[in-house]
Amino acid sequence: MILNKLKQKNLKRNLEKSLETRDTSGINASVVTIGFLVNEADFQDFESLYDVFRDFNLQPKDVKVFSFIESKKKLPSLRQNQVQNKDFDWKGNLHNQNAQEFLDKEFDVLIGLYTGKHQLLDVLVATSKAKFKVGFHGTDKRLYDLLLDVPFKDFDLFKSELKKYLQVLGKV
Repeated sequence: MILNKLKQKNLKRNLEKSLETRDTSGINASVVTIGFLVNEADFQDFESLYDVFRDFNLQPKDVKVFSFIESKKKLPSLRQNQVQNKDFDWKGNLHNQNAQEFLDKEFDVLIGLYTGKHQLLDVLVATSKAKFKVGFHGTDKRLYDLLLDVPFKDFDLFKSELKKYLQVLGKV
């Protein structure tokens, strides 16, 4: 119980520190790479995410998806692009090499595919080195450069709105 409280406090401190030190120099870069950070409790259709490359005239290799799952199920999983609660220690430090590589990649656009406050996903978004970050209404607006007010479960509407705003901003 005490370790959990310490973990929450340290995660909050890590979030604030990441927000203060964010590099926004590449915020106006054109879209060449897209990363998705997904809460598996909210969204599981990863194939549709990988297909986004067609809508933005990208290569399939330029779209990466990483997901958060509260805790692994008992069934074995071959998915490596996944982070879970236990990957964070009580100091709020991430101990997942694949997740760290994803966060260190300088995506032109990172999309946080989750709604509401989510302490672990918020920290992951904040520590990401992505140049431009897109989130959804109801999340912590300090984390994102653009907030969409559409349900991402209506994926076609989400894609069209995302493309529209990225075109207006001159990123596509």
